[in-house]
Amino acid sequence: MAEAVPVRCPACLRENGYTAPVFPCACGSPVNPPLDLSAPPVLLTHRTWSDSWVAVRCTTCGRESEWPHPELGCGSCGTVVRLPVHPLERPESGTGPGTGRGAGPGAAGAADRADRAARRGEGPADAGAGAPGDAVGDGRAGGAGGGGPAAARPAVDPAHIPPPPTAAVPRPAFRPVTIRTARDAVATAALYLRWLGFQDVRQPDGRPIPSAAVDLRAPGLVAQVDPTTAPAGLRAVECVWLNGLTASATSVYFSLAGYTADARDRADELGIPLFVMDLTGMPQPVNDPADELVGSGA
Repeated sequence: MAEAVPVRCPACLRENGYTAPVFPCACGSPVNPPLDLSAPPVLLTHRTWSDSWVAVRCTTCGRESEWPHPELGCGSCGTVVRLPVHPLERPESGTGPGTGRGAGPGAAGAADRADRAARRGEGPADAGAGAPGDAVGDGRAGGAGGGGPAAARPAVDPAHIPPPPTAAVPRPAFRPVTIRTARDAVATAALYLRWLGFQDVRQPDGRPIPSAAVDLRAPGLVAQVDPTTAPAGLRAVECVWLNGLTASATSVYFSLAGYTADARDRADELGIPLFVMDLTGMPQPVNDPADELVGSGA
C-alpha cells in the first residue's frame, strides 16, 4: 500500500495526509498514479469528464489504462484539490512493452489475452502444429529403418490426448465507442454484449433500483454496468450473481474503475465474467470466465 504524503490546502494552508489509491490492472497487478510532489495541488473549481482521468502504465505488463485522477478534500475548509501526476513517459522505440509502430492499448490487450491463454495451455495455433509433423517424420524414419507396424504407431495414445479448447466464434472486430458520459458507458456495454451474441440487450422496464450500477438484460443474460470512478466491490459482484441465479441466466459485470481484490476473488469463485472499460470504449476481460465468454460467445 502506498504511503501517506502531506498535501497543503491552497485555501487554508492546512496540511492533509493523502494516500494514493491503488487500482487493479487487468493482469492482476496493483497500479497507482505516480504523484508529482514537487508541483503544488490545483484548486478544483470545475469538473470535466476528460480531466477526471489520468493515463497510468502498469509496471508489470506495460498496459496503459485510464484511472481516476487523484483528488483530495481538505478536512478543515472542504476545498477540493487535484493532485499533479507525472506525465506518462513514452518508452523509446523497441525498448519497452507494446512499443513499435502500430502498438497501442489494443495490442497490449491482445498480448494480455494471449498470455492468459498460454497459461491455460491453449497457446497459439501454430505452436502445436509442429508436433504432429514431428511425429510423422519419426514414423517415416522408423519405416525406413525397420518398416514394421510398431515404428509407424504414434508415440501418444489418442485416448490420452486432451480435447481441443473451445474454438473462438468467428465474428467481426468490435468497434468501440468513445466514453464521455455514464450513458456512453452503458451503451458501450450493450453494444459489446450484442457483439458477443446476446440478442435484445436492453435496460429492464419498471422503476430502477436506487444504485450507481445500471442493469442490462437479455434472454439468458443479467449484466450490470458501473460507470462510477470507484472500483466495484464484493457486494456488487454478489448482487449480480444473485440476480443471474434468480433468472437462471449468465451474470456479467462491467466497470470503468476496475474491481477490488475481494470482488475479483469472489467473481472467480462464482464464475462471473468481469470486464473493465477505458475511455476509448474497448472492454477488456479481467478474469478467466470473461476470457471464456469472449472465446465462446453467447
